[in-house]
Amino acid sequence: METIRLVIALSAQKGWPIYQLDVKLAFLHGELHENCDYEHTLFIKTKKDDKLLIVSLYVDDLIFTGNDEYMIAGFKDSMKLKFDMTDLGKMRYFLGLEVSQRADGIFINQRKYALEVLQKFGMDRSNSVHNPIVPGFKLMKDVAGDAVDKTYYKQIVGSLMYLTATRPDMMFVVSLISRYMENPTQFHLQVAKRVLRYLKGTTEFGIFYKKGGDNDLITYTDNDYAGDLEDRKSTSGYVFLLSSGAVSWSSKNQPVVSLSTTEAELIAAASCACQAVWLKLVLKKLDSNQNKRTIIQCDNSSTIKLSKNPVMHGRSKHIDVRFHFLRELTKAGSVELVHCATQEQVADVMTKPLKLDVFLKLRKLLGVCSMSEIN
Repeated sequence: METIRLVIALSAQKGWPIYQLDVKLAFLHGELHENCDYEHTLFIKTKKDDKLLIVSLYVDDLIFTGNDEYMIAGFKDSMKLKFDMTDLGKMRYFLGLEVSQRADGIFINQRKYALEVLQKFGMDRSNSVHNPIVPGFKLMKDVAGDAVDKTYYKQIVGSLMYLTATRPDMMFVVSLISRYMENPTQFHLQVAKRVLRYLKGTTEFGIFYKKGGDNDLITYTDNDYAGDLEDRKSTSGYVFLLSSGAVSWSSKNQPVVSLSTTEAELIAAASCACQAVWLKLVLKKLDSNQNKRTIIQCDNSSTIKLSKNPVMHGRSKHIDVRFHFLRELTKAGSVELVHCATQEQVADVMTKPLKLDVFLKLRKLLGVCSMSEIN
């Protein structure tokens, strides 16, 4: 999904149309080898005069775009001649994503699937809420609570997980409720149903990638120190934006218990930096070379200092060596951590329940909106 969103964001930025073909009997055509080294579903063809064709393939569906109509038409004709294919025209529906290609950008959402999910779990007539989780709320194991059907709970969580393909505003809470699939209780089910109630009022929402939007990756990283009340692990979160919309995001528990906020921020930033390296490599193949170092915005000054030199050694010498990978990337000029104000920290929405006004502000900065809100 990250690769598909990258292709869509880049196409929106450049004003390129995206087309779609459906391959019949795809499994009989064998393996493909001439693909991108960093993403095995991606194929790129270049010609002189900076002409470019991009193809993203998933089993029997493929989308393609580029900056030359003759290359696009030639590719379409050659594929239809070689294989049995259905020409679906401009991309409108792909892997559950609904795509609206507009003059001012591209809007993606999962409205149809969202409505099906609400109907499936009997929440299509529920009262909607303005945020997916109560501000400051903490979720934990409920040993004494009434157990609920595991399969039913897992079906809700799984459906919500797929919806996060276009809904980064729901990523944190979906990640949170997924930790309790083994022994869910009525307490956990009520939290999951609140997410469905939030979905009820936002079924039209998706991500809008603007034509002429930001050409460079805009990156945020944050953590919620010792946010898990049971194992005291921190929650890492990051967000990457391109063309004024989120293309990559994450919210998950850190693998180790951190001994300070600085250590927790460093672990989160290192994970973000790894993702930044991969995204830059893919974008380079897509002819969107990120020549400048990727700026990672962080609201912890100590972490920024540690990324540049081993200051405060006594406070950081215990940190596992793999997290010092961030320092090597900074030294090499691949990434650079810079300070941002906490109130502007977009990745905050990936790490903790927020007050409603803050949540709505950050949701907008993610590029999440409804079609009617697009100017």
